[in-house]
Amino acid sequence: MAKIELTNPLTNQFWKFFTSVKLTVVVLLLLAATSVIGTLIPQNASSAFYFQKYGEVFYRLFKAFDIFDMYHSWWFLMLLGLLGINLIICSIDRLSTTWKIIFPEKIVFNREQFRKIKEKKEFTSKEDVEELRKKYKAFLEKKFTYVVEENTEKGVCIFGEKGRWTRFGVYIVHFSFLLLLGGGVIGGIWGYKGYVQLIEGESVKSVDARDGKGKIDLGFALRCNTFDVSFYDTGQPDEYKSNVSVLEDGKEVLTTDIIVNDPLRYKGISFYQSNYGTAAGREVELVFKSRETGMVYNKKTAVGEAVSLPEGGGRFILDGFVPGFDFRGHNLGESFVGRVVNGDEKEETIVMPIKFPFFDKMRKGAFSFEVEKFEKKYYTGLQVTKDPGVWYVYSGFIFMIIGCWITFFMSHQRICVEVEKGNSSSRVIIAGTAHRNTQSMKIKTAGIAEKMKEI
Repeated sequence: MAKIELTNPLTNQFWKFFTSVKLTVVVLLLLAATSVIGTLIPQNASSAFYFQKYGEVFYRLFKAFDIFDMYHSWWFLMLLGLLGINLIICSIDRLSTTWKIIFPEKIVFNREQFRKIKEKKEFTSKEDVEELRKKYKAFLEKKFTYVVEENTEKGVCIFGEKGRWTRFGVYIVHFSFLLLLGGGVIGGIWGYKGYVQLIEGESVKSVDARDGKGKIDLGFALRCNTFDVSFYDTGQPDEYKSNVSVLEDGKEVLTTDIIVNDPLRYKGISFYQSNYGTAAGREVELVFKSRETGMVYNKKTAVGEAVSLPEGGGRFILDGFVPGFDFRGHNLGESFVGRVVNGDEKEETIVMPIKFPFFDKMRKGAFSFEVEKFEKKYYTGLQVTKDPGVWYVYSGFIFMIIGCWITFFMSHQRICVEVEKGNSSSRVIIAGTAHRNTQSMKIKTAGIAEKMKEI
């Protein structure tokens, strides 16, 4: 692989900019700093929360720079992209040299290089050079990938090497970083986070985006079949579980339970058990009592429906059910809320706590209202996430572990065994070298020397 030659000055400046280590350091520092900001400032909260916490000026400033959803902002994704380009170009720039080392046209050993190594192992043997050559070559062939011998003026040199490919370890680490960065960018652009409340027996085809940008279509329907909750003796919830079904074209394709730390995953979308609460069924039976005549009337109605009040009292509209209603600093608990609309279209809010059925009498209106009967249900709150980049991130972690193992625990190792003929014995000199983990290679060379003594 030939070294890349750049003759265009503009291209050359571009290449130098992206191969700069300073650029890598600056981008990493910026990412670290922005991550700290993203930790200190809550992400994906409501606009009212930010406005109240930071005031109008900082609210508008932070919103302009997408600080409230920082990890999906254009500038954060741009920093990730810049780091990725820097990493790719740095790798390409240094690849040509590494490639020549790993795939040389011819492997050549330099005896003088090994002779200059200070920490060599040396011993003598009574066997002649030819016998030692055969034995040592066979021994090294079991431990090294490539073994070659070379005659010298005094005897023979046997070279062995292995692990040239381990120089690719750093590139595997670089590749793992690119997978991690790519997964982050993909998740930031095409992923989302949402939330949905499902009442038992009901189904939804969309969820509310956590960034307040409207509804997100799921592409299928999700139905809550049942919800179960168990409690400790203290009254605290022990475990809550949602039994849900996935519906495609009106047909049930999957039914499973969702519990804390055990989400439902379907078509790349994950549903996590977040919270729960009580809700009311559609039909509610109410009691109206006339203050003037004392007559009591029973009416069945539903949320959103209007009921005509007797005695010309106008209309009553049931607005909904709330798990808790605050009245002068006191929580009245589960309550129904509605409105009385008189003939002159004046509206009056009606609150009907379940625990305090006669609460509305304090209002002293023409009618007092209380809930006689209703179907109590639970709702389940589910966090919804889609991150198409998650498998890139998982793959990146796997490649990073492999790359780090190769980079830090493996190396390109070479050894030279020189046998010299003496008067009555042969002199054996062993020297080893490695491009990384030199201390480990010294220990290995000493071990090889000890075994050669025994041969």
